[in-house]
Amino acid sequence: MKKLRRSIFQMVVLLALIASALAVKVGEPAPGFDSVDSNGKPQKLSAYRGKYVVLEWHNQGCPYTKKHYESGNMQRLQKEWTGKGVVWLTVISSSPGAQGFVTPTQENEYLKQMKASPTAVLMDPGGSLGRLYDAKTTPHMFIIDPNGTLVYNGAIDDHPTSDQSDIAGSKNYVSAALQEALAGKPITDPATRPYGCSVKYGKF
Repeated sequence: MKKLRRSIFQMVVLLALIASALAVKVGEPAPGFDSVDSNGKPQKLSAYRGKYVVLEWHNQGCPYTKKHYESGNMQRLQKEWTGKGVVWLTVISSSPGAQGFVTPTQENEYLKQMKASPTAVLMDPGGSLGRLYDAKTTPHMFIIDPNGTLVYNGAIDDHPTSDQSDIAGSKNYVSAALQEALAGKPITDPATRPYGCSVKYGKF
């Protein structure tokens, strides 16, 4: 039994090391992907070449996600930046039976209820897209530039709490990064530590 436990532990450590080594890094090409959105439409990262793309990991039941949706903060960001030509892809990687898992119909009802307006919501119940980007929390934000390079990876802002009252006094890293990038300036904070609920991946 001890040998079996040791072998399992070693395998978990090895998988973690491999994931860390393969994790996408700022300044490197963002991994391409094929997915399906909540309307059943195929979505490819390559289809948005030439545009800035935001990836937002999402979980309806997470208090940190609720902070930004129930306050209207995430919806304001979506509306502002998609209005400026940025593609905004919300991603749901919760596995079936886990917190945050929803059907496409449930997600579309949620979008309507919350008046959210991402370009699309990518359904990732198997977690392959989440693992590809090593998404750790909900929310976890990524920005990809028009050349397909990852230029931001991290938190939505600098107040890692679930308190809505913190939003007004926060530095929004996503907005700041997009503003600088669109102005042709270097991004001041290209990588930050994401905060929120852990992404509810299923077992391998």
